[in-house]
Amino acid sequence: MNCMNLDPVVEKIVRVLQAHKLVRPGEYCRFLWDSPGKNRKLGNNEYGCADAVNIRYSLGMPGAEPGEREETIRTLQAFQDPESGLFQERDHHPYHTTAHCIAALEILDAAPLHPVRALEQYETPEGILSLLNSLDWSGNPWGQSHRGAGVFASLLILRRCGLAWQDAYFDWLARHCDPRRGLGAGGSFGAKPLCHHLNGWFHYLFNHLAARRPFPHAEALIDSCIELYRKNELGEPPQVIFAQECSFREIDWIFAVHRASCQTPHRHRECMELLRDCAGQFVSYLASVDETRDEGMNDLHALFGAVCALAELQLALPGELRSSVPLRNVLDRRPFI
Repeated sequence: MNCMNLDPVVEKIVRVLQAHKLVRPGEYCRFLWDSPGKNRKLGNNEYGCADAVNIRYSLGMPGAEPGEREETIRTLQAFQDPESGLFQERDHHPYHTTAHCIAALEILDAAPLHPVRALEQYETPEGILSLLNSLDWSGNPWGQSHRGAGVFASLLILRRCGLAWQDAYFDWLARHCDPRRGLGAGGSFGAKPLCHHLNGWFHYLFNHLAARRPFPHAEALIDSCIELYRKNELGEPPQVIFAQECSFREIDWIFAVHRASCQTPHRHRECMELLRDCAGQFVSYLASVDETRDEGMNDLHALFGAVCALAELQLALPGELRSSVPLRNVLDRRPFI
């Protein structure tokens, strides 16, 4: 068995995290430098602060300096709109940003200051089913999943949903999950690449994990994941090459393969072989990339996605990816990334 030492990569991630830290305790920027179009929000940012919390937790970093935890909580809470209760940032749907900030606060054993009134319309079974039925499962499965999964994650973390509500949510997903693909809504394929459906379905999968529910059609999901990997269709070459960037594409696939393989022995050996192959490529990339020039390292949110992928690979391949401090996937604590 070949073992990979993750410590140099972890040290690089810690350096990047520290570079994003701002002067005031608890504040982090998402981006260190602007895009050519000058359209990034620089300075203190919702995702910068939330992802700093997530990365520190994932790496098992020691406790913050005295008072920093409290300042971090206050910083995150200050992003909330007191009227709607939402957290908003221009690059993501408000439901995504809200779930992401609520999930980061949960890591700190904290919660939003104000009720999330904008989500109260979904607190009944009829309300959540109306949301799921309204989503564009064909034309925008990835982006729309931020709404369909973000509402569930927010309400679950805030303990605003009971079993009947959860049953309605998961029963709908099970009924509509395509039995041939193990993801998406049946009949919604074709308008977007299959990988976009996986990237979107991932958000519903971690909600299944949080609620301790089985994945619908897990064997078909594994078949789809293996097909996408073997056909090299998980990225969008030449611009996006899977396992050769900091992004969320990697954790989407790794999580789906690993957690589905925990529910069924279907093609298990093949799943492990592909996870091992992915780990080799991904760790080599992270070890070699120039952190001062790479756009993924510039984006703390994208870097958090890479950290999640490393944590999931270490869990999936015991003893093969070693680090002085074992990594933790935040999804094993609460939903949403």
